[in-house]
Amino acid sequence: MVKVTFSSSFGQKELKKTCVGESLIPEERDPEDGLRVRQQSKVFSWCMVLGLALMLSGLVVGGAYLLQQVTETQSANPLGATTKEPVYYCGVDYREQDYMVPEEEVDQPAALRHIEEHIRVLEKDEVELINVPVPEFSDSDPADIVHDFNRRLTAYLDLSLNKCYVIPLNTSIVMPPKDLLELLVNIKAGTYLPQSYLVHEQMMVTERLESVDQLGYFINSLCKGRDTYRLERRDTILGREKREALSCRKIRHFENTFVVETLICEP
Repeated sequence: MVKVTFSSSFGQKELKKTCVGESLIPEERDPEDGLRVRQQSKVFSWCMVLGLALMLSGLVVGGAYLLQQVTETQSANPLGATTKEPVYYCGVDYREQDYMVPEEEVDQPAALRHIEEHIRVLEKDEVELINVPVPEFSDSDPADIVHDFNRRLTAYLDLSLNKCYVIPLNTSIVMPPKDLLELLVNIKAGTYLPQSYLVHEQMMVTERLESVDQLGYFINSLCKGRDTYRLERRDTILGREKREALSCRKIRHFENTFVVETLICEP
């Protein structure tokens, strides 16, 4: 029998060769490259943080601005009241000719004009909320109007001036809420298509009101934070009064079967 043996030194040499062949030799690197990579990573991280901060601040500022605009719009526009009553968008045609002057005495009939409004009638509260948008003609101002039959008051917000005016309610001109609602329903249904006339009324500014808190919820919501003045109605001959040297603003609107031209004047 032949006995085969292996030298221990030969086994160790082969093992060493194998280990040398499988070992990983690290590549040579410049230390400045690693420093540069870390610096770029930090700069990128700071840019990301700054960008996110700017985006968040923009969202916060934008949200606050939109909230402010919505709040101001709702407070300026009486139709923004949170009620279930529908908003009626309707209009009437009318002639500027004084309705008290017979047509046979007029050389030429007055031109036919058109006026539109947004109207909400709160029958339970006995309040009428009217928005007069920018008219087609330039000699009249857009306005928000509140007729409060419980308080027996009317408030005008001249949207061009951002000023409020308060006067006792004129029930001879303003139709009661129930009747006005019926009129609006008929106009919407097409059973009543009014071609109306113009009535003039003139108001004078008498004093500034320091507070509107006691004027009821709706007028307070309309006028709070705005310059508010008390008005006094002047007796005038419709369409024929002698014009004085007054500074006047004009609001044309309707809350009846006719159109009203309200002059708000300051001495």
